[in-house]
Amino acid sequence: MARVYLSLGSNLEPRRYLSAAITALRERFGVIAVSPAYRSKSVGFDGADFINLAVGLDTDLSPEALNEWLHALEDRHGRRRDGPRYSDRTLDIDIVFYGALVLDGPGHLQIPRKELKHAFVLRPIADIAPTLRHPLSGLSMAELWAAFPAEHEPLTVESLPD
Repeated sequence: MARVYLSLGSNLEPRRYLSAAITALRERFGVIAVSPAYRSKSVGFDGADFINLAVGLDTDLSPEALNEWLHALEDRHGRRRDGPRYSDRTLDIDIVFYGALVLDGPGHLQIPRKELKHAFVLRPIADIAPTLRHPLSGLSMAELWAAFPAEHEPLTVESLPD
């Protein structure tokens, strides 16, 4: 079993789609850790604000199989893949960490995710896994967040239905 950390985001009906994703992840993987949710500005395009959170879970799926399962979950919830790479999303789920694995694979499967440089990915993971160490830098998520210039990417805590 591998401990995996996911980044989830949505800017189209985010409460609906993030809640549905959390339910599906619990149904498939059992007990999961869920971070607080945060509102942030869209990155890479001019769009509605995103709500993002992180989930920690254990899986016996390979990174590739997990990525396929997550893509199918996104697709079931209206994810469009025929538009620009940076655009509005009903649901966007990325594998940020898969144990201590470092991988650059097919289908945008990049572990750890480079998006960890953004507050909306780093802060939620630091909330649920502060002692987790980045497999390349060796720094903990708490250390990375403490060094982050948070004023450049402000986050607002958002509530999601249970």
